[in-house]
Amino acid sequence: MHWYYDTPMGWGGFLMMALFMLLFFGGLIAVGVALLRRGGGRDDGSALRILEERLAGGEIDTDEFERVRKTLRSR
Repeated sequence: MHWYYDTPMGWGGFLMMALFMLLFFGGLIAVGVALLRRGGGRDDGSALRILEERLAGGEIDTDEFERVRKTLRSR
């Protein structure tokens, strides 16, 4: 069995193809991870909005609202 022995690509072409394939799939994985990290969590604005809605709905009092708001802003 002679892999790539009699082809114009030779072993160098095979190695370059493998390298570019690794770079391509590595890039796809890196982009996917970056997108998941960027959109994964809530920002402080939405957390503060939810906290304000809970205060308006009467679920929490003003003392607890201030305590949690200070905690959110310190992060």
